[in-house]
Amino acid sequence: METTTIGVSIAVPEPYGRLLQERRAGFGDPAAYAIPTHVTLLPPTEVDCGDLPALRRHLAQVAADGRPFPMRLHGTDTFRPLSAVVYVRLTEGAADCGRLQEQVRSGPVSRELQFPYHPHVTVAHDIAEPAMDRAQAELASFSAAWTALSFALYEQGGDGVWRKMREYPFGREGFSALPQQQGVRAATRL
Repeated sequence: METTTIGVSIAVPEPYGRLLQERRAGFGDPAAYAIPTHVTLLPPTEVDCGDLPALRRHLAQVAADGRPFPMRLHGTDTFRPLSAVVYVRLTEGAADCGRLQEQVRSGPVSRELQFPYHPHVTVAHDIAEPAMDRAQAELASFSAAWTALSFALYEQGGDGVWRKMREYPFGREGFSALPQQQGVRAATRL
């Protein structure tokens, strides 16, 4: 069977998403422009292409049963030394993301996690320690807030770039494209 690698996440809206992506690139992370800025609900998962229709139906149902919720990012932390990651902390919306990721993973593409679920936004991954330290220090005062209105299914291409396959708005069946600015409620602070 043919397989593909998928993931499910909540996108960090503009202008925050682009700002954090550019900062990640500036720290020397080669994956910065291949990965949209996000909070993961289902980590990279290899699936049979034949399972995608059932997964899409499952995600549409999870979204239809869901409701928008506030999200706030503030400050940085790290998973080092366990994992070479520096991230921006999710200080509001973590419980909602936790429930949502459990629902997403309960479907036709269920899987166990390598580590306990901890919602966050990666800003440096597997780069030199001085650059990791710089990312953690320079984004320590970063703050952003918005209302999560949807999540999306992404697919990793052969070039390593993650591309959105479908958006799943909360409270409505099916999918649609949401404007990038919808739901943003606070300005970025660095």
